[in-house]
Amino acid sequence: MMDRNKRRMISLFWVVLGAAVLVLSLTGILDSSNYRGMGTTIMLIGIFQLLKHERYRRDPEYREKMDLEENDERNHFLRLKSWAWTGYLVVLAEGIGSVIAMAMGKETVQMVLWCSVCLIVFVYWVCYMVLSRKY
Repeated sequence: MMDRNKRRMISLFWVVLGAAVLVLSLTGILDSSNYRGMGTTIMLIGIFQLLKHERYRRDPEYREKMDLEENDERNHFLRLKSWAWTGYLVVLAEGIGSVIAMAMGKETVQMVLWCSVCLIVFVYWVCYMVLSRKY
């Protein structure tokens, strides 16, 4: 139950943060119109999460479904596999995109993509080293 209360409080934090960014954008303290959209989006995500938590609290069938989805080993395995495939595909797509950008003479795009690939590979290596010591 404590975990659910923490999640509810985090969702409330997102609503307050989104509202604050939105108000600061509307008053002109934050200049860019991007902040208006970002604040609205953060606030809506928090509201939807709060609605989900309320439904979880009130609806026993929904609670059972969510608990099963959250604790099922097959779903856990699928989430881990999906993240692994996502990592491979993103690195591959960014590598190919960098080569294409180089061929098109877009040096900035090429550099951003290569730096992203390097960052992902570095984070992978660090995680591998940490996990190899742990397990």
